Amino acid sequence: MKILVIADEESRSLWDYYTPDKLRDIELILSCGDLKPEYLTFLVTMAHCPLLYIHGNHDGIYERKKPEGCICIENQIYEYKGIRILGLGGSCWYSGGAHQYTQKEMKHRVQKMWLKMKQKKGFDILLTHAPTRGINDEETTAHQGFEVFKELLEKYSPKYHLHGHVHLNYGRNSRVAKYKDTIIINGYQSYIFEYEG
Repeated sequence: MKILVIADEESRSLWDYYTPDKLRDIELILSCGDLKPEYLTFLVTMAHCPLLYIHGNHDGIYERKKPEGCICIENQIYEYKGIRILGLGGSCWYSGGAHQYTQKEMKHRVQKMWLKMKQKKGFDILLTHAPTRGINDEETTAHQGFEVFKELLEKYSPKYHLHGHVHLNYGRNSRVAKYKDTIIINGYQSYIFEYEG
């Protein structure tokens, strides 16, 4: 299955210079947050496949203007064609804005998901806005990852962890990394990968 992951900054190639061939073979779009609702609505309309999203720390507008035709999977395990996707949006708390959490608050959110994870026997994709602490994150409070995500990777060994928040144009982080059996992808702007089940 060909999956498009998007995050943080609208891709001019997909929006300003869109042509139908760019989304023709895409079977699922996953948004890691911080994107305009109009952009998500545009992509789901043009791609003719589901678009699942979680909130970034700059997505307060979604409370007033939700992306039309898209599915929010915040605090859920959403199953699509046999792929279990766990959605946990937000970033580390740094200014008190919407969708910002302390390490303790994110750990509490994850603890509330344990029963769902047990019932679903884990998950295949971890979809987050923030990265895992120590993997593709930064030392500044605003761009630190969450420690509890590493616990999830170690306990459930999902095939993928998709995140955004740390823009690739910041310069130091890689697009694709690996932690044990999990492939970690920074979805900044856009990235297409083949999911093999």
